[in-house]
Amino acid sequence: MRAGKATASGTARAGKATAKGAQKVGKATRRLTYANGADRTGLGRLIELSAGNSASDAVVTVALASTVFFGVPVGEARGSVALYLVITMLPFALLAPFVGPILDRFRSGRRYVMAGTLFGRGLLCFAMAAAVGPGDLPTLFIGALGVLVLSKAYNVSRAAIMPNVLPADITLVSANARVALFTLVAAGAAVPIGAGMTAWLGSAAVLRIAMVAFLLLGVAAVRLPRHVDSPDLEEEGAQPSRWRTLLKVGPAVAEAVWANVAIRVFSGFLLFFLLFLVQDKAVPWLAVNQAWAQDPFFDIPKTIALLAAAAGLGGLLGAAVANWTRNHAPQLIVLVTLAVTVVTTIATAVFFGLWTALAISLVTAFAQELGKLALDAIVQREIGEEVRSSTFGVVEAVLQLAWVSGGLIGLVLSLTQSSQAGLITLAVALTAALGWLLVARRKRVRATKAKLARQRAEAGEHDRQQAEAETDEQDPRWPQANDHDPRHAGTDDHDQRRGDTLDSTKPLTNPFG
Repeated sequence: MRAGKATASGTARAGKATAKGAQKVGKATRRLTYANGADRTGLGRLIELSAGNSASDAVVTVALASTVFFGVPVGEARGSVALYLVITMLPFALLAPFVGPILDRFRSGRRYVMAGTLFGRGLLCFAMAAAVGPGDLPTLFIGALGVLVLSKAYNVSRAAIMPNVLPADITLVSANARVALFTLVAAGAAVPIGAGMTAWLGSAAVLRIAMVAFLLLGVAAVRLPRHVDSPDLEEEGAQPSRWRTLLKVGPAVAEAVWANVAIRVFSGFLLFFLLFLVQDKAVPWLAVNQAWAQDPFFDIPKTIALLAAAAGLGGLLGAAVANWTRNHAPQLIVLVTLAVTVVTTIATAVFFGLWTALAISLVTAFAQELGKLALDAIVQREIGEEVRSSTFGVVEAVLQLAWVSGGLIGLVLSLTQSSQAGLITLAVALTAALGWLLVARRKRVRATKAKLARQRAEAGEHDRQQAEAETDEQDPRWPQANDHDPRHAGTDDHDQRRGDTLDSTKPLTNPFG
């Protein structure tokens, strides 16, 4: 009885301490999310909603990963993952032209669109939970696809409404970075929790918990401030919005998109390439034939955990650097991230090992996060609100297709079980992409400078001709105008013409001019 009482009292004290700690963490988090006027504009509530959305997506990913990646042998996992990637890619290619315009037509109800994406994912989690027990892979694939599409739709809506909740003291890049920081932290905290719950309760129970979380988040989305929605104002004579393509978004947006496409291709490639190399023990620190020479610490699960931790740290660093570089040019940031990825990939291909693999995972996640935040700022700045969702829809679809394509390339090249062959191939492709973007940017800058010079020359010629005309009118050989000289009776009209620029009925802009 004494032991039972001591255990109960200890458990109660531990629970109270945990509750107090959670309350303190919640208050500190609320102060950070509501700083700089974010509480008045609704940005703080949007950050909390996005953090919950990211955490729930992470839990679903962990629950599905235990069934797709580690629940089947390596050879079967390659086929399942390839099927999943193909199923993921095709609907995005078909739905990309329609998602954005549909969201643009519901600008006055973006809160309900976001809530609909959350409610839909909750229902899909319920369906996937029922399919886990009998091992219904088609239902799992279709449900995972639906969760991915609805997650992208939520991200498109969230990015489109960011200018509506932007406080006066925060820039777009800083606001995007703040959202990214909290979403990454929430996802990073949810991954170990989801893994522990999956090991304890099973994937089906975790998916049902995620269903409840998505439904509660949908209610929170409906309760966002009303000014999140934009009025559907039809301008007089305005043309209906067209399908957004990369040929219609302007050179600045297109350049940032193609740079992010190259980074996403490499990100998808690196994820699946390293994953299956590690599972096949085709990496130097796991490929030792003698058991006595193998490092007992760096086994397959610990290696995957280290690579995942490096990628998570890289994403956090990317969001932090984006907040720090809020006053710098986003176009330059995008190109610099691609250049850093190219250099790191070449170094990893030459000196491949555990530490270089961790470095390339960190740098790739860093470049992906920083480049995407810079791209979001460019789109929010360059694209009007009437077609902003369409543009974000096309951008998200293109980036998703690039990531899937990179993942398929990584699956194919992992069959060679040669780390250098795959990394050298992608290093050459990334170098070519960076060179093409730099050459295109140089040509565009030269064309812009030539156009400005031509316009200045035309303006100078016009000013010279006007000056010559005024000089002819003010020929010094003319006699001075005299009111008493009848020969100069028309000079008053000339003086009146010279004084046309001074209208006595309007105030002077510069009274001393």
